[in-house]
Amino acid sequence: MPELPEVETVRRDLEKEVLGRRVKSVEVTGNRSIRRHTTKKQFISRIEGQKIDAVQRRGKNLLLSLGDDWLVVHLGMSGQLLKAAPRDEVVKHTHVTISFTQGGQIRFVDPRTFGELYVVAKDKVAEEAPELSELGFDPIEDVISWNDFGNRLIARRVKLKTLLMDQRFVAGIGNIYSDEILWAAGLRYDRGSETVSTQEVRRLYRTMGEVLQEAIKLRGSSLADEQYRDLYGNVGTFQTEHKVYAREGLPCRRCRHIIERVKWQGRSAFYCPGCQV
Repeated sequence: MPELPEVETVRRDLEKEVLGRRVKSVEVTGNRSIRRHTTKKQFISRIEGQKIDAVQRRGKNLLLSLGDDWLVVHLGMSGQLLKAAPRDEVVKHTHVTISFTQGGQIRFVDPRTFGELYVVAKDKVAEEAPELSELGFDPIEDVISWNDFGNRLIARRVKLKTLLMDQRFVAGIGNIYSDEILWAAGLRYDRGSETVSTQEVRRLYRTMGEVLQEAIKLRGSSLADEQYRDLYGNVGTFQTEHKVYAREGLPCRRCRHIIERVKWQGRSAFYCPGCQV
């Protein structure tokens, strides 16, 4: 699933390409992609004719401002937002196409259909889309002191990987970047949050920002299936910089111990048993 760096990459692309554009028409061919709406007409009527006046991100969600409404895009496991021209071939699994009065299109492609698009009034987000209003702090947008971060961390008393992936604690981090952040901080995935020292709190908070910013700079991670693509259809390159994720059996780039993979709450966790404590 695309995480904060991938979604932020697409957000920045959208800001360059669609900000200030007015929606001419919307075509929906996959009802599951707009499943929060009772009909296609209900979804389309709230978008057509509207101008995109801002592009934001909340956690792993993209929010396109349409006056009093948000068009929310969640990419799910395999969703892609792709810039296109009307003459371009429509690829398989294209479920929503948004055309602009100035020309050009944005297409939502999603083979596994876990992603979705929906429109919500800005003054009804808390009741109609609580998953957006209940998010924790944003690790690249929100400035909090490391002391505040440490207090929040210690108070939770859960394993560190679980905590980093809890969207109510910190928004946007998933399986890939929790492993990469913990490696950078030298902390094991199964360390209790209440056991970290002051020095470790500072290191974790610092590396969180550093890893995510570097991943954004390299336009995110595209794994072996290459399902994550940016707005222009290109893969990310941060996967070449991964220190532990998907590197089971390879030597650690810091201490040369062999990277291990363990099952963790239905997922895989990758870590170095030599330098993560």
